[in-house]
Amino acid sequence: MLEGWLSVAPRCSVCGLDLRGEDVGDGPAALVILVLGAVVVFGAVFLEAKAEPPIWVHFAIWTPVTLAGTVFLLRVLKAWLIGEQYRNHLLEEGSER
Repeated sequence: MLEGWLSVAPRCSVCGLDLRGEDVGDGPAALVILVLGAVVVFGAVFLEAKAEPPIWVHFAIWTPVTLAGTVFLLRVLKAWLIGEQYRNHLLEEGSER
């Protein structure tokens, strides 16, 4: 369903569904901001309260977690939202948009 990091493939590689006009908008990005943002902020505050590490430790931990989590969650949520649109008959081959 996705090709490359985050772009939608023109066709599904399994069933051949036309995905050229598919756009899930900002839905996945908003969910990632809310979910991953809450996890990272809670984790950073918890770590600071329990261990009081130097600032470089926070950067060393939370920068990779944020970057990897963002890419992973965007891919999962984008594919999930496209699947939900198809399941709810909002995306069908040959339909008018």
